[in-house]
Amino acid sequence: MKTIQGIGLAAGLAALTMTATTASADQLRFAIGHPPASFLVKAGETMAKTMAAETGDAVTIKVFPMSLLSMAETSGGLRDGLADIGTVMSTYFPAEFPHTNLLLEASMMLSTLPEDPTGVEAQAYSAAMAEYILTKCPECNAEFAKQNQVYTAAAGTPGYALNCTKPVVTMDDLKGARLRIGGANWAGWSEAVGAAPVTMSGNEMLEALSQGVLDCIILSVPDVQNFGMGESVKHITMGAPGGVYVASMAQVNRDAWQDLSPEARTALLKAAALGSAEASLAYENNQADILEKVKAKGVQVHQADPAVVEATRSFVEGYLKAMPAAYQQRYGVTRGEEILTDFRTILIKWVGLARTAKTREDLARLYWDEIYSKVDVNTHGM
Repeated sequence: MKTIQGIGLAAGLAALTMTATTASADQLRFAIGHPPASFLVKAGETMAKTMAAETGDAVTIKVFPMSLLSMAETSGGLRDGLADIGTVMSTYFPAEFPHTNLLLEASMMLSTLPEDPTGVEAQAYSAAMAEYILTKCPECNAEFAKQNQVYTAAAGTPGYALNCTKPVVTMDDLKGARLRIGGANWAGWSEAVGAAPVTMSGNEMLEALSQGVLDCIILSVPDVQNFGMGESVKHITMGAPGGVYVASMAQVNRDAWQDLSPEARTALLKAAALGSAEASLAYENNQADILEKVKAKGVQVHQADPAVVEATRSFVEGYLKAMPAAYQQRYGVTRGEEILTDFRTILIKWVGLARTAKTREDLARLYWDEIYSKVDVNTHGM
């Protein structure tokens, strides 16, 4: 794709030595800050295979797990052309992506829906975010454009749990507990139940947990295994705090996107549909298996105490009501209430749709029919 621009003479000279990670004109470098065995990396490899098949190897993708860019570096690296595609964790950058983060921060909304989303949280929330961003959120796409990025796909996790070194089940257990959080909603919840939220990158979690810096990580159970933290986690509490995380799975450098032909852009969207379906479904479907495996190794799995569940419900109701005004004050988001109302309707639709998809192919077909087939590759990101 295009050569690296605007990163300074020193960085430019350094880049000349990076022959192992420099893309050819028809190869896209895909940076994923997760370990090689993670669901996101496997889904990225599926995207690579699909892209090659769709273009007859005219355009290929090479995946770099946890090597080319870390999670904290991916957004800036994409902006500056150090990668052509990258998995961006938008919550790391609250000022850059406020409209996207408004949707993501509202993920505890899942517990307020008329239909119980258990079992399809990952698929439904990620699909709803992708549909809303691609079809109804010009502000979201403007934010990505300012970072020289083009949005294509979302991948979600199951509901977040407490993954701990000690039992953290009751309100008393939570008092003063040091909890690693990955978003403002979980920080707010932690404070509401008397715990102490701690912010750090995903790549730092293992060391902090093993050294006793943290008591718990608020994270999906599959990601505890993805990041190799299973040996440090001795207690898992399900049912709180809830909410999901959705990564912008395959952000594309804007220059790289515009260099592609319309046919190649369409192929990339098809690859994104299958890759995001695989990642979200793998997260959701593997949670039960992982819980059984860790229990067999002596990990104790708890259900949150009813008082914690009630405190969580009360927090979510108040938090959702306060979000639009908070985002307007902090980031200048003017349509917050409208965005969340419209998004909720789309989310309810996707809870129903996701239940009909049993395989990644089923889900990818839904994603294509409901979302990606409606994206005009001649205008999107151009």
